Amino acid sequence: MRASAWVKALGALSALVLLAAACGDDDTDTTTPTTTTTMKPASGDMDDAEGMADENVVDDDMATGDEGMTDDDAIADDEGMTEDDMADADMASNDMMSKDLSEVCPSPLIIQTDWFPESEHGAMYQMVASDYTIDASNQVTTGSLIIGDTDTGIDIEIRAGGPAIGFASGSVQMYIDREIHLAYISTDGSIILGDDTPTIAVVAPLEKNPQIIQWDPETYPDVSSIADLGEKGIVVNVFGGGTFIDVFVNEGVLSADQIDPSYNGSPTRFIAEEGAIAQQGFASESPYSYEIAYEEWAKPIAFELIHDAGLRLYSQTLAVRKDNLEALRPCLERFVPIVQQSVLDFAADPARANAIIIDAVETIDSFWEYSPGLADFSVQTQKDLGLIGNGPDGIVGNMDEDRINEVIDKITAAGFDVTPGLRFEDIATNEFIDESIGF
Repeated sequence: MRASAWVKALGALSALVLLAAACGDDDTDTTTPTTTTTMKPASGDMDDAEGMADENVVDDDMATGDEGMTDDDAIADDEGMTEDDMADADMASNDMMSKDLSEVCPSPLIIQTDWFPESEHGAMYQMVASDYTIDASNQVTTGSLIIGDTDTGIDIEIRAGGPAIGFASGSVQMYIDREIHLAYISTDGSIILGDDTPTIAVVAPLEKNPQIIQWDPETYPDVSSIADLGEKGIVVNVFGGGTFIDVFVNEGVLSADQIDPSYNGSPTRFIAEEGAIAQQGFASESPYSYEIAYEEWAKPIAFELIHDAGLRLYSQTLAVRKDNLEALRPCLERFVPIVQQSVLDFAADPARANAIIIDAVETIDSFWEYSPGLADFSVQTQKDLGLIGNGPDGIVGNMDEDRINEVIDKITAAGFDVTPGLRFEDIATNEFIDESIGF
């Protein structure tokens, strides 16, 4: 039987429940799997990175024979290079240096994801070279970290989340296993979990949250939005404790009496009731599964993104532990722009990264299944709906301060326990973003 990404929502929401125990119970089991893969070590001390200087400094006062002729002029003259040629060479040298992570980053650079490998993680797998290995027992993919055809000099280790880590959130897992350098963390998770496991988001590979509420367009041809579901009083089947449901109920988009929190991740009820109810899901998976994979349904569904309904959180930011930000700063200055470029590269040509994702899923061999058809659908949907893309300023990967502050205010108003005075700068930063990178 084919498992679907519905279970991913259960993992995400179950993590919030588990977090209460993890953060409040000193007897919580903190055992985590470890890998035995041998990694290539970083070739230098991270603290030395800031002292790196360009060794190609030319003394302009040094004459080379002709009056007023500098070393640069002589080199250009001797080798037939123009000043423009030399400028291009310098730019190429600087570009290569910006892609060399060996002096500033740990190896392997460990990234904790929020679920099994999937195309929503495409930018991460875009950075994995063809020399990768997969540790099925620990659900870890490791390989040389590349940008385009350039080896950055370190390894990247991508760890599966969800069931692989007992449904713990990324922030909790980073504090349990302090070897992890970055983890996938949603804005609402950063807000709600910030007191116990404070994190700082440094880049957002996804511009929009893929979560949706879906309905049957044949049963409800007049429904075009989540607000319409609210006005008509249609039952909305969801996991209990979801942030977005509490926000929508607080704002009057939905009413409390139409929320059924008994959803268990299966499509069975939606299909059995022939679309009489609405249900939560993912835009990058649900339409494909219901139309292609679920033969009992085999027709389109309609939906609206949670983002478009008014809760514009970032669902999968890469974040670091707050107490590890300074130590990782030299690495992040070079790595974050590489992530930004990987988002563009994956969108342009996802075939290689998707092949690694599918290989990882097959090798892990759990209940999660991921077909080439679903991978292709996911990427196309991400592009069509703007799940990957620029922010309003034309930059990919950065986070909008007003948008995050709005989410903080909405979650606070919905009654969640939020640190008083919490603002954007407490949970996110754009300081490492290269503003020249965008679609």
